[in-house]
Amino acid sequence: MGFRLGIVGLPNVGKSTLFNALTKAMKAQSANYPFCTIEPNVGVVEVPDKRLYKLAQLEKSEKITPTFIEFVDIAGLVKGASKGEGLGNQFLAHIREVDAIAMVLRAFEDENIVHVEGSVDPIRDKEIVEIELIAKDLESVNKRLEKVQKVAKSGDKKAKEELKHLTRLKEILENLEPVRKHIGNLPEETVNYARNTLFLLTVKPVMYIANISEQDLPEGEENVHVKRIKEMAREEKSPVVVINAELEAQMAGLTEEEQKELLEIYGLKEPGLNKVIRTGYSLLDLITFFTAGKKETRAWTVKRGTKAPQAAGKIHSDMERGFIAAEVISYEDLVKAGSWNNAKEQGLIRLEGKEYEIQDGDVVYFRFNV
Repeated sequence: MGFRLGIVGLPNVGKSTLFNALTKAMKAQSANYPFCTIEPNVGVVEVPDKRLYKLAQLEKSEKITPTFIEFVDIAGLVKGASKGEGLGNQFLAHIREVDAIAMVLRAFEDENIVHVEGSVDPIRDKEIVEIELIAKDLESVNKRLEKVQKVAKSGDKKAKEELKHLTRLKEILENLEPVRKHIGNLPEETVNYARNTLFLLTVKPVMYIANISEQDLPEGEENVHVKRIKEMAREEKSPVVVINAELEAQMAGLTEEEQKELLEIYGLKEPGLNKVIRTGYSLLDLITFFTAGKKETRAWTVKRGTKAPQAAGKIHSDMERGFIAAEVISYEDLVKAGSWNNAKEQGLIRLEGKEYEIQDGDVVYFRFNV
């Protein structure tokens, strides 16, 4: 699958509670002390999508297979994590393995749950986590810089080019800014170098999860901490999801009917977890296409901009290798037609070639020959 969202934050902000709710596995420990989660817990979570079930109903499919995203619960960071404080190096290494970061920020007061910094201040907490990630990135850049400078002095062209990337990245990090803040102004080659060669932490996209109390539901609009988080995220152009992790954990063990009743009590339209999953999916710039038939209706995840042969390769490498064409219809048109056969009769199914970019909601039948 290969798409992973890492849940990070200071200890006791609700990270593991959220993870437990997300995966419904209740395997991650959550307790009132730091470093409770020592190894990262990985949960594979279904991406909620009503379209999949509607398509399966139309085609009378025997099997329904959703698409998934991985969530990694990464143990709490503290000040000095980049220097090894609180098992920090171990935690930071786990963040390297994810595609994007979901930063949980505590926006609730509770004297029974200690805060590692002594008070509730989500913006300060965000800055602590970010500074640790920046410090780790700067360490990676400086290490690489030492090696490359020696080679560049000998006139090596590749090393000279690498030196340009490293010098620019060092400048950003020394200003205590994340690399993602400068993506629009950096050459694409530098961004790719930061992302795929150095595996920098601060180049990864970030979403914020404001964890509020039950009293502040549904959206925490009067909560001063939430207001500050939203203002900060707006400046960064990062998404924010507001949830109550405790309630989400409670709902995870209920039936669909019981969940509906509880949601109504709190004035919620859907579980906050659905929003977390969808926002993470969107943050990674992922889209869903479908294959539908009597045997199976299935959702597939690809990056936006993926062309038809590569999308076929998600199903099987032979389909990419022997790609001929793709029969495509949008989800909306197929639902209106009532079935694939009806759509074919009405001339709604298009034949697309190798350059076609798969769109979100496409229902596709791939023609191939090997």
